[in-house]
Amino acid sequence: MRILVFGASGAVGSRVVQEAVARGHQVTPVSRTASPDYVQGDASDPDDVARLSQDHDLVISATRPRPGKEGELVEAAKGLLIGLRSSGVRLILVGGAASLIVPGTELMLVESPDFPAELRPIALACNEQFDLVRASADVDWTYVSPPALLEPGSRTGTYRLGIDHLVTAEDGTSFISMEDFAHALVDEAEQAQQVRRRFTVGY
Repeated sequence: MRILVFGASGAVGSRVVQEAVARGHQVTPVSRTASPDYVQGDASDPDDVARLSQDHDLVISATRPRPGKEGELVEAAKGLLIGLRSSGVRLILVGGAASLIVPGTELMLVESPDFPAELRPIALACNEQFDLVRASADVDWTYVSPPALLEPGSRTGTYRLGIDHLVTAEDGTSFISMEDFAHALVDEAEQAQQVRRRFTVGY
C-alpha cells in the first residue's frame, strides 16, 4: 500500500511511519519544514494535498498544532477534505478524545467536571474538526480518537476498540502508548473496517 503521512515528524506521525514501513508499505512522510528526510507539504493547503496524494492509496494525517494555534486543526481538516475530494484516496485523520462519551455518563469527555481548563481550546478545536469531517460526503474518511492519555511507551501489539465511548481499563483509566496507537492506525489502513466512521482505542 502507498501511504502519505502528514505530520510525519511528530510524536504520533513518526511512529505511524515506522509501523507502516515495518509492515512493508511504501510511505511518503510529509512535514511542513523542508528536510532530507521528509517531503515538504501543508495539510491545510488543498493544492499540496491533491499534488502529494497522487499515486497514493491512503493519506494519514497526524498533525498537532502548537498552543495558541488550535484553529489549525480545523484548517488542516478543510485542506485535506478539499484536496482529496472525489480522488478515491482514503483519509485517516487523527483527532481528539474530547467528543467521546465517558462510560456510565451521558457526558462527552470535555464536559466532565474535572476536565483540565488548559486543554479546552484544543478539545473544542478537535470537536469542530470532527463535525467537519463527519459531514463530508466526498471522501472516504476515518476519524480516530485517542484515549484520554496518549504517551510514548512500548509496542505490545494489543488494544481494544471502541466507537463513541471512551475505552477504559478496569481501574477506570483510559490510556494507550503511541506505539500501539500507531499499530491500530496501520491496522485500520490495511483492513478498512471503519470507513466513514469514528473509532477509538485503549487498553
